[in-house]
Amino acid sequence: MRESSFYTKLYEDDSSALKSVQCNLCGRMCRIADGSSGFCNTQKNIDGKLYSINYQRIASCHTDPIEKKPLYHFLPGSSTYSIGGFGCNFSCLNCQNYMLSMNSYNEFNSTKILPETIVKNAINDNCLSISWTYNEPTLYFDFARETSLISHRENLKNVYVSNGYMSEESLDETLKFIDAFNIDLKFFDDRLYREICGGKLDIVLDNLKAIYQSKSHLEITTLLINDLNTDEDHIRSICNFVLEELGKEVPIHFSRFFPMHKMSDENPTKTDYLLRAKEIAIDMGIEYVYLGNMPADNNSYCPNCGELLIARERYCNSDKNRIKDGHCINCGHKINLILE
Repeated sequence: MRESSFYTKLYEDDSSALKSVQCNLCGRMCRIADGSSGFCNTQKNIDGKLYSINYQRIASCHTDPIEKKPLYHFLPGSSTYSIGGFGCNFSCLNCQNYMLSMNSYNEFNSTKILPETIVKNAINDNCLSISWTYNEPTLYFDFARETSLISHRENLKNVYVSNGYMSEESLDETLKFIDAFNIDLKFFDDRLYREICGGKLDIVLDNLKAIYQSKSHLEITTLLINDLNTDEDHIRSICNFVLEELGKEVPIHFSRFFPMHKMSDENPTKTDYLLRAKEIAIDMGIEYVYLGNMPADNNSYCPNCGELLIARERYCNSDKNRIKDGHCINCGHKINLILE
């Protein structure tokens, strides 16, 4: 365990609070009584102090292609050392990884690992980055920061695959050590966020804007689910937000839903919905649009002249030399893609 970096002692201002604290790590801002844990089950109040009980504890580690995060415009063709654990600050009915995110830590189902070991393993596996993924990385803040500071000294990059529900305070600090984000923009409807995920849309949107305005690389993923977020107006709302508040160069990944967790009786998303979403996004001016969990052309093309920039076949990349000094070699258009 380690004392959390983001909490307020409520009992210092209110003697009736009886050692209660407020966790300031994410947008939930949980008020936690002594001896209890927050919603995510990773932050616990012990005698009036908040501790990250998942510090240096993980459930899984694996070397993946960076494209599986999915990040198509950040170190394409490279491997990333992926770290994951238990717990989440959302309660998504459709969670695709509920075995980890909806479970809690204990000494029997998790493994202790040091930051130095993570960095060493990443180097030994010829990875160019470390990804905090599989469950919500915001809950790892202290562990991720310590590991990332070490990995930067070894010229490794750091990645968050996140639901984007950090508090403003924790995101400001996270932006100092995370180089790339893939953020889930699950819906463009606050009611659906509350009913399906147990969160609020505006917090995610504000954090997307903050990440975009920082120096970190950003890509967005939307899991499309039949009749929830597949209608054209919903897709246009997502694209309008990206175009108006972020930038047309931000890659969007539309991913296919498969029955899982508390939505196991639903049907897989119709592929026509995903194909239409990509068509709408491109027509509206989004420069890079990809489809996940289904066969598709996920090559990267120059949005100006159509030149093939990066060919992908099952996450494998070829011919990255079509980009020179950040520009298309054919027409000179600036490409939002980080090669090194």
